[in-house]
Amino acid sequence: MKKILIYGYGNPGRQDDGLGNAVVEMMEEWVREEGIENVEFDSNYQLNIEDAATISDKDLVIFVDASVEDIEDFILTPVDESAKVAFSSHSASPGYIVKLCNDLFNTQPASYLLHIKGYEWEFMGGLTEKAKENLEKSLELLKEKIRDPEELISSFIYKLSINNKEKINNLI
Repeated sequence: MKKILIYGYGNPGRQDDGLGNAVVEMMEEWVREEGIENVEFDSNYQLNIEDAATISDKDLVIFVDASVEDIEDFILTPVDESAKVAFSSHSASPGYIVKLCNDLFNTQPASYLLHIKGYEWEFMGGLTEKAKENLEKSLELLKEKIRDPEELISSFIYKLSINNKEKINNLI
């Protein structure tokens, strides 16, 4: 059975920035009700370098965060070493965590970022109504992918093999 981690991050005290944390709460309840045993959860204000160890033994990792991007409601995108890699003393990107995992543990789980469109970021609790709608839509996709993770894992592995082949060709 494939080991899956859903990792939501953001600040629930800043309105829609708490979307990642809300996904974790709702998915934990759904997984428990469905009796699914191969899914783990983590939630934090931000990603940390220690998360490289956390993801190192997983087959599939889905990071979840609120987004200010120009998207309709949500989007699921692959995360790999070629993704935006950033680190400061206050935050680490999913791409940085995946790269660090590969560098330290010589492994790279199939990794995705679920971006959920948010609208308000004031210092107050609770999601906006539009963000809640986007959350509900994204949960349907996430549940489908958790029920059958093979497609996500195999498509990531295929993309990774293409990227590695291109890197090798560039060295020749």
